[in-house]
Amino acid sequence: MPEFFETETEDTREEQTIWVEKYRPKTLEEYIGNERIKDKASVWIDENDIPMLLLEGPPGTGKTALAQILTDNIDCDAMYINASDENGIDTIRNRVKQFASSVAMNNLKVIVLDEFDYMTRNAQAALRNTMEKYSDTTRFILTCNFAEKIIDAINSRSQTLHVEPPAKKKVASQLAHILSQENTAFDPEQVKKLVDQYYPDIRKIINTAQLNSKGGKLELDEATLAEANFQRKLIKLLKSSKSIDRKFKAIRQLVQDSDVSRYERVFRYLYDHVDDYAEGSVADVMIAISEAQERDAHVVDKEINFMHLVIDLIQIIS
Repeated sequence: MPEFFETETEDTREEQTIWVEKYRPKTLEEYIGNERIKDKASVWIDENDIPMLLLEGPPGTGKTALAQILTDNIDCDAMYINASDENGIDTIRNRVKQFASSVAMNNLKVIVLDEFDYMTRNAQAALRNTMEKYSDTTRFILTCNFAEKIIDAINSRSQTLHVEPPAKKKVASQLAHILSQENTAFDPEQVKKLVDQYYPDIRKIINTAQLNSKGGKLELDEATLAEANFQRKLIKLLKSSKSIDRKFKAIRQLVQDSDVSRYERVFRYLYDHVDDYAEGSVADVMIAISEAQERDAHVVDKEINFMHLVIDLIQIIS
């Protein structure tokens, strides 16, 4: 059995062309990782009921897949809303409330609000009342990347579960499995680069692999390789014995010469490889990365914020 996403029947495979959907898990047995969550989910499926759930964790790690497994394996009427597209109070007052108050074909109704952290605070406050009023017949599954963006009234009414990605080795193994199933030749080193580049966003890893698979072979494009090279060069410079001033100037030049405009994956790469460049200062470096991530969500110029982090890192490890 595949290690992360399911392999569907041949008929279904021929119909589905998007790999991330084609190999999406449909049962708990096919969903790898998060064993404690799976144990709870198994009980809920056996009882044919679920609590109010808030699934939080990094993008592309299986939150929506888990929500779909739950709705597919209990007797319920389900509605899915992408809250990043429909994030206003009208969505709650109209679509959500209308569905919650409607007559159901089954005893239970489940509303999945994906990327709920994009919902406005007014919309979240309105949902609180709906959750209370229809709690006898309606359950909510909320997914988000950042639970701290959810108001306390929603957090207190939900069971929060942190969804972790599978280990890199399992992700690489599954990607190799998918490529083999798709009769696509690949260099294991390129699979490693893809996983290092986009982990823990498994959806991004698989989508990028499909995009770069042509003529029965995986060949990463220059942009993908350039970003991977940027991250490796960054670590190399942080580890170098250059003076503080020369190290800063070299990294600043590297940033200016790169095409990187978003730094979420760079933050994660720095975190994943912290032991490589911050021996003896790991905890302080992790705090600096965390603070830079938080600032990144609010600043106008992300490059300036990233160089702020670089200054912090150089001072910590020097």
